[in-house]
Amino acid sequence: MNQIISLQFYLSKIFFTFATLLKRTNLGKFDLYRVDLKRMEEDILKYEYLLDNQFFINIDEEAVQKGRVKVTLTESKRKGFFDFAFVLSGIAVVSCDRCLDDMDLPIETTAHLIVKFGKDFAEESDEIIVIPESEGNINLAWFLYEFVVLAIPLKHIHDSGKCNKHMAAELKKHSAKSEDDDSFDSDMDGDLNVGDTDPRWDALKDFTGEN
Repeated sequence: MNQIISLQFYLSKIFFTFATLLKRTNLGKFDLYRVDLKRMEEDILKYEYLLDNQFFINIDEEAVQKGRVKVTLTESKRKGFFDFAFVLSGIAVVSCDRCLDDMDLPIETTAHLIVKFGKDFAEESDEIIVIPESEGNINLAWFLYEFVVLAIPLKHIHDSGKCNKHMAAELKKHSAKSEDDDSFDSDMDGDLNVGDTDPRWDALKDFTGEN
């Protein structure tokens, strides 16, 4: 239940940030992702984008800060709206939930978006966006980032034996035990030298009273 609430909160934050981004007058870093709808002369257009490290740096959000994701977009002009179909494939770099080190996470997903003209910015549903007809264009940068984030599972953990051994040992040593820890222990026991330490975790000793 908590995971569902957290996901809903995150999605609401995503749209709030996107709406703020759309209203900024200077989107120079994301001009590549601007699509002019009013000047679309053909019924179907195709675009390709590469979301590289610089893209994620420019977005400046914590969920994903590095990656390399290829995006293929098919834009179709319909009566009264524009239909956007996205295919994303590549790698997002995220932090491992166990050891906090970076890990490559495959991204293979599709997404769909309907864009309509209206008076003001609005979100009619998860897939239907209204933009001011007076502006006549939409910047897809934040949507592309959102699609990558939503393709990431709630838990992202290195395969067994791939975690940073020092970090995982200290985490295991200082984490509170629970019945759910059994699977964690069995995965990690063969990979850890508990006597080893890592300077990044030394601060934990201040809270546990260890010397």
